[in-house]
Amino acid sequence: MFSKLNSPAKFRPETEAPQRPLAKPVSGEPKVSPGQYLKAVRERLRMGMREVQDASMVIASEEGNDNFYVSPARLTQIENEESVPSFYKLFSLCSVYGLDLNDVLGRYGVNANRTRAYRTRFLPEVTRATSAEIYGFEDKVLVPVRIDPTFRWETTQLVNRVVAMWGEIPAAFLLSSNPRRHTYGYLGLADRTMFPLLRPGSFLMIDPERKRVVQDGWRNEFERPVYFVELRNGYRCAWCQVEGSRLVLIPHPVSNAPVQSFNLTTEAEVLGQVVGVAMRLVPPSMSSQGPGSKLPEQSGIAR
Repeated sequence: MFSKLNSPAKFRPETEAPQRPLAKPVSGEPKVSPGQYLKAVRERLRMGMREVQDASMVIASEEGNDNFYVSPARLTQIENEESVPSFYKLFSLCSVYGLDLNDVLGRYGVNANRTRAYRTRFLPEVTRATSAEIYGFEDKVLVPVRIDPTFRWETTQLVNRVVAMWGEIPAAFLLSSNPRRHTYGYLGLADRTMFPLLRPGSFLMIDPERKRVVQDGWRNEFERPVYFVELRNGYRCAWCQVEGSRLVLIPHPVSNAPVQSFNLTTEAEVLGQVVGVAMRLVPPSMSSQGPGSKLPEQSGIAR
């Protein structure tokens, strides 16, 4: 470990396992390898390898982990031998060069946004917290650009038929339109606690600033606040009531789920109030999800 930033530090020679060569780019993809790209960025910044080494030494010292250190020899491998760096060293290089980490990951064939495509395919029955972060400024979303002037807001209509023009914008632009940061949750297919008010498979928007459980003030079940709660063994989404030091989770009466009680200081934490929901009115068929809908058997996992 490091004592002072301005003192000489000794590093053990790297013993990273040899990396497999990167797959050759398919037709239409840029032929510049990630290593060549990083080298071009370094040369454009007019930084020598020793400067990168010194900068990475500072990062390693402040992070308290010498895996962040990038030696000139290792940098040469990364730039010229198509050797894939560890995420520690990739973090350091992106920090030193002023690059976006997720953009560089994409050059190595890892698209962080693709995790969304797999979230509902694995452990779909488990209620859990999820993320709505958007990685990369180039990912596009389709949004209505112009609404038909004959559209009447009072009536229920198909959006597709009233949008006069659709257009694509970078998804990251939508983040700035959100007045506060929310967290997001997924209601597992086996979680019927709030059924039929919230159907299994719903995606939930959670306001983390509304953690205090409201005890009264609603007129019906639709106005009663629903909370997203983290427990020792997972997550729950339910109406809540505080009784002394106990948090009582109250299910919807139609669900036939039991009322549960947990210690607020050691067993449960209210993450926030559910303020938005996207849900299917027709439950998804477990049999129609296709291959990959369940986790592979233990014997099928590479070791």
